[in-house]
Amino acid sequence: MNPIRFNEEEDAPCKESEKDAKGPVPFEAQLLETRTILIYGEINQKLAQEVTSKLLVLSSKSDDDITIIINSQGGHVESGDTIFDMIRYVKPRVKIVGTGWVASAGALIFAAADKENRFCLPNTRFMLHQPSGGVGGQASDISIEAQEILKMRARLNETFHQQTGQSIERIEHDTDRNFWMTAEEAKAYGLVHKIIKKATEL
Repeated sequence: MNPIRFNEEEDAPCKESEKDAKGPVPFEAQLLETRTILIYGEINQKLAQEVTSKLLVLSSKSDDDITIIINSQGGHVESGDTIFDMIRYVKPRVKIVGTGWVASAGALIFAAADKENRFCLPNTRFMLHQPSGGVGGQASDISIEAQEILKMRARLNETFHQQTGQSIERIEHDTDRNFWMTAEEAKAYGLVHKIIKKATEL
């Protein structure tokens, strides 16, 4: 199936099409030209690979700022870890804008940017919680999995402690269950630097 394109008329004179046989630039390429990356939906390995690739490509082109817009319910923790680490790995400054909801592994990714580079739109909601997982089989396997989840939880709590300024005790308490925050609450919590309404406020 061919991609849907705007501003492309079937009966347009052939001169224009001959100039550029490839047609209009896809939206994704246009976003990359503006050094913007979208993270929408579930966090998984495929998304982590795509975001990593875009970050590396943009980093190789120039040191200009990169903007990430995120709207995610969360997903695979290790995939979130990959994106978190890559945001901090690349040389350009990365600004992150939250919109919709930024939850679980999505909140981890959001926290990757330095505090002064974390923004959100007014109606954004944030949610932090402890990681969960499940495994069947032998009791020893279940025990190993449980220990790994505890280590992961401690690591994530330390990350949010470092990135928000909240105490470890506060983070542990808040993430024991789903901890929802409005944009204003997330700002007061130290997760968000500034609530914006316009792109010019970045």
